[in-house]
Amino acid sequence: MTDDRGQRAADDDRWMVEAVALGERARGRTAPNPNVGCVIVRDGEVVGRGATAPGGRPHAEAVALAEAGERARHATLYTSLEPCAHRSERGPTCAALIAEHGVVRVVAAIEDPDPRTAGEGADALRTAGVEVIVGLLAAEAAYSLSGYLTRLSLGRPRITLKLALSIDGKIALPSGESKWITGEDARANVHLERAHADMILVGRGTYLADQPRLDVRLPGLEDWSPRRALLTRGDAVEGWEILHSPQDVFGLHDVNELLVEGGSATATAFLAADLVDRILVYRAPILVGEGKSSFGYIGLDAIADAHGRWRSAGGVTLGIDRLEAYERVR
Repeated sequence: MTDDRGQRAADDDRWMVEAVALGERARGRTAPNPNVGCVIVRDGEVVGRGATAPGGRPHAEAVALAEAGERARHATLYTSLEPCAHRSERGPTCAALIAEHGVVRVVAAIEDPDPRTAGEGADALRTAGVEVIVGLLAAEAAYSLSGYLTRLSLGRPRITLKLALSIDGKIALPSGESKWITGEDARANVHLERAHADMILVGRGTYLADQPRLDVRLPGLEDWSPRRALLTRGDAVEGWEILHSPQDVFGLHDVNELLVEGGSATATAFLAADLVDRILVYRAPILVGEGKSSFGYIGLDAIADAHGRWRSAGGVTLGIDRLEAYERVR
């Protein structure tokens, strides 16, 4: 009996890992809905897989159930987020669909904080006779869904600041030249980050100096280019959305992930407003010496005040460069 329970737990972990991975692939494509992944398993075999579709519909569970069809009966469904319980003109709730398809067990990583569901999806399934487990691999799922969760808890997207720096922390020469500080592998990783963002933002200075495309130039992901935004007090620019101040992010109700790419004044503004949740530092093995710093005064008057605000979230070598990730401690 113990061995059977242990095997079941191992299987649950295995399939939830796949569900979270499916949802992660959809990150940056589903806003304002969450990027959920779903796997349906019967007798040890996957009979349905799904992720939230671009634009947010259909939901991951609906995609997986459509693939499984009759094979979903008596199966276990794994999902990175509690199935929805709020009705929509665009179709039935996922909780109702799951029960109708005869699924006997649902394993969800986290409860949906959306007040329209918030536990009601699990309750509806239990009322229909479905066994429900919530909390498996919750940390992993929450990290993948952090853009959606941040928007629901703070009323704004999760904001990532990207910096390309020299060893001595410079973003450009005194002349302003910065192309290219990092190598090809690091730049490819930036394009992957872009593919997982709903919107990418630069300041007007960067726009005027570089005329950036801000698209995704990775084979097969060209269609994943995010919306472009400009931080400026100036006039509108065709093809760009305008934010007049960092506080305007609280009006981005259809953006889960915002990537801020520069320049120095824009990075400073977001940091000074304490609106950055994650920093990605692409550090090149070069020394610039006198040059342009990554940002200016961000409101700190003592070194002691700087400690405890950020934690390392790991790093990886990308060709000749190094990626360092940091997360805001809140």
